[in-house]
Amino acid sequence: MIDPRLLRDEPDRLRAAQVKRGLSAAVVDDAITADERRRSSIVEFERLRGEQKTLGKQVPRAQGEEKQALLARTKELSAEVKKAEVAQGEADEAYRAVLLTIPNPAAEEAPAGGEDDFVVLEEVGTPRDFAAEGFEPRDHVELGKILGAIDIDRGAKVSGARFYYLTGPGADLELALVNMAMDQARAAGFTTMVPPTLVKPRAMEGTGFLGQAADDVYRVEGEDMYLVGTSEVPLAAYHSDEILDAETLPLRYAAFSPCFRKEAGSYGKDTRGIIRVHWFDKVEMFSYTTVEESFAEHQRLLAWEREFFDRLGLAYRVIDVAAGDLGLSAQRKFDIEAWIPTQGKYREVTSTSNCTDFQARRLDIRGRTAEGTRHLATLNGTLVSIPRAIVAILETHQQADGSVRLPEALRPYLGGREVLEPRG
Repeated sequence: MIDPRLLRDEPDRLRAAQVKRGLSAAVVDDAITADERRRSSIVEFERLRGEQKTLGKQVPRAQGEEKQALLARTKELSAEVKKAEVAQGEADEAYRAVLLTIPNPAAEEAPAGGEDDFVVLEEVGTPRDFAAEGFEPRDHVELGKILGAIDIDRGAKVSGARFYYLTGPGADLELALVNMAMDQARAAGFTTMVPPTLVKPRAMEGTGFLGQAADDVYRVEGEDMYLVGTSEVPLAAYHSDEILDAETLPLRYAAFSPCFRKEAGSYGKDTRGIIRVHWFDKVEMFSYTTVEESFAEHQRLLAWEREFFDRLGLAYRVIDVAAGDLGLSAQRKFDIEAWIPTQGKYREVTSTSNCTDFQARRLDIRGRTAEGTRHLATLNGTLVSIPRAIVAILETHQQADGSVRLPEALRPYLGGREVLEPRG
């Protein structure tokens, strides 16, 4: 949720932020109108309550007709107070509802525009030249079959489209990636976690996933619960309604969890393979800190993500995501996109977002500092999303015979194995 003071003091800044995201600025005017109605309803309620209290003191001292008139007015006033209280509640609810639809204003540094308007910050490594090596690379689906690592056909048979099994070396590869990620996070001072993947509506709303992203969320029928699309949700809600001591900051958590997404609006996109799926596992980093420190923390999260993918020996690029492609909560977002040889392009494998105090306001997460108690900043960063990491590893490190040479950093987590061999 935005700081309400922005609405009153800097509405033009909010209008400009909406335009930068490619959204209508009319919602800002709607929010201003709702705020005025809310405040006037409070004034009216307090005026009537004040009159009610005054009459309450006058009635015992009054006599005769004066007392009867005061009692009659007291009865009328009681009804008016109840009506004003309802009106105040409705006005407050309407104001909150419209406020929840306003995204976190994008950082000035974030590029304007939509999905294709990102800025490339850096390219790391050189995409492998398979033509120079004399063979045509296989895609991860074919490699998965040759290695006995990915079974998409049975995934579809059992669960439907965009589901899969990781089998044998594929399952081993997932566990190796998870353990490698957790070891790196632990060494960097993160507290490791396995959070719940079913959450209440407040956790989803508080992290911004029941607004523009609601169509991509799985809701459990018959229960007021949701399957999370990222462990960012339970990690953000972990300290909801709490006041944290500044001395404990930054608080950093790294969580392993399954994630569930409907992939609404992705019909026809990435229908082959395991790049865009309804379920996947990942390791997510999450930080609580002050707003002032959040910008440096954002760079640290990106550095940890880069370290992980450097160790996997992948060619990748870092992009600054455009404002129109940011989620509701993000003020700025960096993506790492790995080179996928058979697609001849970079594809997102991880991202990190600074949500400043947007989620903390919704979830009422505050810090006790020397300057007083105020809302904290929350940041998230995916250290590894398993399916896309597997795709990049298999396709990048494949050999002409269908085997895959494993990155050296992964080998200790695979019993010293250096190569995944085709099934006999």
